[in-house]
Amino acid sequence: MSLRKPDPGAASAQSIPEPIPDFGAGSAGLAAEPHPAGRVKHGSFVQLVRLLAAVSWTTLVCCVINGSQILGSPLYVISKDYYYAYMSMTKQWFGFLIVTMTQWFSPTIIRISGDASVRGQLVKTKDGRLETRFPERLVMIANHQLYSDWLYLWWIAYTSLMHGHVFIILKESLKYIPVVGPGMMFYGFIFLARNWVKDRPRMQHRLQKLAKSRHGGPMSGRRGPDSLDPMWLMIYPEGTNLSGNTRKGSAIWAEKQGIKDFEHLLLPRSTGLEFCLHELEGTLDWVYDCTVAYEGIPRGAYGQDIFTLRSTYFQGRPAKSVNMYWRRFHVSSIPVPTSSDPSSQEREAFSNWLLARWKEKETLLEGYARNGRFPADEGHDSEGGPGSGMTKGAGFIETEVKLRHWYEILQIFSVVGAVAAVGVAFVKLWTLLSTILASGRY
Repeated sequence: MSLRKPDPGAASAQSIPEPIPDFGAGSAGLAAEPHPAGRVKHGSFVQLVRLLAAVSWTTLVCCVINGSQILGSPLYVISKDYYYAYMSMTKQWFGFLIVTMTQWFSPTIIRISGDASVRGQLVKTKDGRLETRFPERLVMIANHQLYSDWLYLWWIAYTSLMHGHVFIILKESLKYIPVVGPGMMFYGFIFLARNWVKDRPRMQHRLQKLAKSRHGGPMSGRRGPDSLDPMWLMIYPEGTNLSGNTRKGSAIWAEKQGIKDFEHLLLPRSTGLEFCLHELEGTLDWVYDCTVAYEGIPRGAYGQDIFTLRSTYFQGRPAKSVNMYWRRFHVSSIPVPTSSDPSSQEREAFSNWLLARWKEKETLLEGYARNGRFPADEGHDSEGGPGSGMTKGAGFIETEVKLRHWYEILQIFSVVGAVAAVGVAFVKLWTLLSTILASGRY
């Protein structure tokens, strides 16, 4: 019996997957895979200093914001217009906290691109910042890779001046966190117990408020006092972030549904998004979709195991880049059930629509895994009329998370600072009057 000598070329061909089309990403072939997090940039002492600084800054700002919310709460019985404007202002301050935390402790490249549906809405300013021109009312959906995903999406709201109008659906246990929990309740976030019998009525109540709220005042938006309040409702249809445990759950669910599970995503659950779009029917035009990828996550690994809180914020090892691919869908093109008790066919149609979008995301993420970039729209629209100009695709926008102006963070302390100043002045005046009265020189 003779042994056949292996062909090294054949072995090499088997070990390297066949490249897929570049999807307009501008490169083809396999992306290089360096060590995901790179070298530790800071020693133990510096890590401790960064930990103390980050915790101190976050705690200080959260306490100041919550204190300001409590001070402003009496506005509810005086003027609801000014109450909601005031709470939106404190929500902007939390946006400043998110931006500064990322800018100071976890700076990284943010690479933005999108398809033709968001053409003209992604702009890089002369000073290198991202400016998004998204509408005032929208539902935002995204895949969920890390716990920190929502930080970057809130920053996107900041780039569109909508960081005071973000609404998030999150688990009920978070509202019991001291300081932070009450602050989120003031913000009107939607808390769910993950029990649909309990969650449906409270979710319906909150969504109906978002669907009907009209308030005047300085935070009422750009469309005038008679229009609906600005609203960016953030939803993760996967329900949780991608991890080893949730991967198993997604595989079980896929087998139960008789469909193929994904590699880069969890299967989406359609109930929450369907309910939101039904309750908000007629009050918004667009669903914006963001596909997020972090550079350096090896195939088969999970971002939460690599880019931990410690490595990202204290060791100086965030992802080398955070990549976002944007597109949007007009609500009229989505088969949202029209009744509050939809038929199985209506629900199946919506579920299939959402699953189709996630299949497209899977293709985008596979393209990113192989090419190292998402697609980028570099086309252009023809002129729409005199003076309309030509709208071009943004291509790739490379930027970073940062404030427009450093002094924006001073706004966080404006109310508490003003109250403290008045308090100090009152104490000094009282002391002076007490001294005069005690001396008898009046």
